[in-house]
Amino acid sequence: MATEAPSDYKVKNIVAGCVGNVLEWYDFALYGFFAPVIAKLFFPSDDQISGLLATFGIFAVGFLMRPIGSVLFGIIGDKLGRKKALEISVVMMAIPTTLIGVLPTYETAGIWAPIFLTIIRLIQGISVGGEFTGSISYVVENAPHPPPQRGFYSSWTVFSLLGGILLGSAIASIITNIFTSAQVDSFGWRIPFLLGLIIGIIGLFLRSGLDESPAFKKMKEAGQLAKTPVLDSFKYHWKEILTVVGATCVGSINFYLIFVYLTTYLSTETHLHLSAALEINTLSMIVLMILTPIMGYLSDRVGRRPILIGGCLILAIFAYPLFVVLTLDNFVYDLLSQFVFALGLSMVFGPFGAMMVELFPARIRMSALSIGYNIGFAIFGGTAPFVATYLIEATGNKLAPSFYLIAASIMSLIVFFLIRETYKDDVG
Repeated sequence: MATEAPSDYKVKNIVAGCVGNVLEWYDFALYGFFAPVIAKLFFPSDDQISGLLATFGIFAVGFLMRPIGSVLFGIIGDKLGRKKALEISVVMMAIPTTLIGVLPTYETAGIWAPIFLTIIRLIQGISVGGEFTGSISYVVENAPHPPPQRGFYSSWTVFSLLGGILLGSAIASIITNIFTSAQVDSFGWRIPFLLGLIIGIIGLFLRSGLDESPAFKKMKEAGQLAKTPVLDSFKYHWKEILTVVGATCVGSINFYLIFVYLTTYLSTETHLHLSAALEINTLSMIVLMILTPIMGYLSDRVGRRPILIGGCLILAIFAYPLFVVLTLDNFVYDLLSQFVFALGLSMVFGPFGAMMVELFPARIRMSALSIGYNIGFAIFGGTAPFVATYLIEATGNKLAPSFYLIAASIMSLIVFFLIRETYKDDVG
C-alpha cells in the first residue's frame, strides 16, 4: 500500500479539518453584518433599536444551543471518532444556512417568519457546538510533536474561521456596493446565505476522505475509549472545563463586538455608511488572519501563557481610547483602531486552540473541550452584540461597549495568569 508524503498528509488534514469552520463563521458573520436588514424584514418596528435587540436576541439563541451541541458532538467524537463528528457537523451547518436564504419575511409570513428564523438558529447552534472543537482536536492530534508545533498548526483552524468571516464580510461588501439599499432589502441579502450550500458540499467531500486522528486510533486499538466521556469530564476535569470557560471570555466578547457587531455600531451610532464599515472590517480581518499563525508559531517557542497574557493586556488597556477614536466618524482612524484590536486578539487566538486541547486527556478531550468552550461562547460570545446594544440604549453612552471589553479582557487575564503552561505536554 502506497503511503502519503508527510507534508501532503499534513496539508490535507489541516484543510479538511478547517473547511467546516469557514462555513460556520461565514454564516454567523453574515447574520451580524446584515442585522439591520434582518431587523427590518423579520422584526419590523418603528424603533430601530428594538428591532436590533430582537435580531441580536435570535443571534444569541443560536449560541445558547451550543452547549447541547457540545454534549452531542463530544460523545460522537470520543466514542465514534473525530472524523465522524466533523462530517455530521458540516452537514448540519450547511442546510440551515441555505434555508435562511429562502425564508419568507414578516411581510409575507407574519409571526411565522421570526419563528422559522429562530428554529433555524437553534439547529445551527447545535451543529456549531461540535464544529470548532472537533476541528481543533483533529488538527492538534495530527500536528508534529516534538518539537512543539501544535500552536502553529492549530492556529490555522482559527485562520479558517477568520477566513469564513472575511468571506462573509467581502461578499456582504460586494452585495451592498453593487445593489441599491432597496435591492439589498428585497433580495440581495439572501444571496450570501444561499452561497453557503457550496461551502458545505466542498466541506463534506473533503472530510469524507479523512483518516482518523492518531490519538483516537491509538485509544480504539487499545480498548481505552471512554464509556461515559461527558460524565467523566465533569467528574475528573471540572477545573479544566471552568478554565476554558473563563479563557473564552476575552476572545468571544472582543471578537463578536469588534468584528461582527462593530459594523452595525459604525453604521447606526457613528452614521458611517454600511459599505464603508464592511470595508474596514474586511481589511482589519486580513490583518488578524496574517497575525494569528505568527502568534501560534511564537507560542511554540516561548509558551502559550506569555502570548495570551500580552494579548489580554493590549485589549484591556486600549479598548476605551480606541472606542473614542471610533466615534470620530473617520474612515482612516476607524481602520487603524481595528488594526490595534486585531493585534491584541491575534495574540489570544494564535495559542488559544492548542492550549485548550492540551489541557485534556485524549479519551475525553472532545467532550470536555466542547463543553467548556461552548458554555463560554454561549455566555459571552452570543450575547455580546445584544449586551453592547443594550448598554448603549440604557446608558446613552456610545462608549459603553468598551467597558464590557475591558471587563472581559481582565477576567481572562486572571485565568491565563493562573493556568499551567502546556506547550510541551503530550496530547496522546
